[in-house]
Amino acid sequence: MENKSIVSIANYTKEKMQYLLDMATEFEAKPNRRLLEGKVVATLFFEPSTRTRLSFETAANRLGARVIGFSDPKATSSSKGETLKDTIKMVSNYADVIVMRHYLEGAAQYASEVTHVPIINAGDGSNLHPSQTMLDLYSIYKTQGTLENLNIYMVGDLKYGRTIHSLLMSMKKYNPTFTFIAPKELEMPEEYKIYCKENGIKYTERQDFDEDTLTDCDILYMTRVQRERFSDLMEYERVKDAYILRANMLGKAKPNMKILHPLPRVNEIEYDVDDSPHAYYFQQAQNGLYAREALICDVLGITLEDIKKYGK
Repeated sequence: MENKSIVSIANYTKEKMQYLLDMATEFEAKPNRRLLEGKVVATLFFEPSTRTRLSFETAANRLGARVIGFSDPKATSSSKGETLKDTIKMVSNYADVIVMRHYLEGAAQYASEVTHVPIINAGDGSNLHPSQTMLDLYSIYKTQGTLENLNIYMVGDLKYGRTIHSLLMSMKKYNPTFTFIAPKELEMPEEYKIYCKENGIKYTERQDFDEDTLTDCDILYMTRVQRERFSDLMEYERVKDAYILRANMLGKAKPNMKILHPLPRVNEIEYDVDDSPHAYYFQQAQNGLYAREALICDVLGITLEDIKKYGK
């Protein structure tokens, strides 16, 4: 069987993206479809996770698969010095697909090269997070009715935010206009600005963040400042409260504007925003189940037609 690992979805065609969105839509209508009876999904989380791990494991369970794996590498042989290669090759003996989060950039690509079993990248360092991107795209598609020609504001930690980087790269075919809002210490890395220029993606950078800033925004993508990415805690303390979204900042927002956040939040979105019709981050997290069901099925060769047939 061809290895259909998902390390990134940046180079997926619009047709492929729509295909996965249609799969997610089917799963939202009926999440419990035991299409993977007899399959085993391994979840290997070398880095802490709540939403990603639980939604992947829930997706596998709702599809009828069994789940094995770990959420604490200290309880595995990697704590004894076992290499990533050996861990992946060992788990490949037991599982039909491996979902992996790792603290090193490029770890998912490496894992996909040392095994015949499909790898789904659940986040590799500050690099990419394609399954989060898939649920982000599904959330945008559901709330805006399109992925085309949207004004997307990215706020907060744009330096280390892998969800930000993945979403930016996946939107290149949809003619977005990005506004990057971050303190100097956390601005979008140069490599992603070059990516925008090479792919004709429009963007602006700014540091102000108030009610007037948001008047033309369709999607406001908030991020937390990630303490775990900082080697210098003094730098973290300087920037951790740089941008905080409050309900009184939404008075001039467009009716269709939705607020997304990969979660967990710390203090970058005040709790009074939760009651706003613009808030969508908890529904966004729920969409992760349907998007991840679609991705697991896709790498295992389950088609959209298979899903539809099961639903009848």
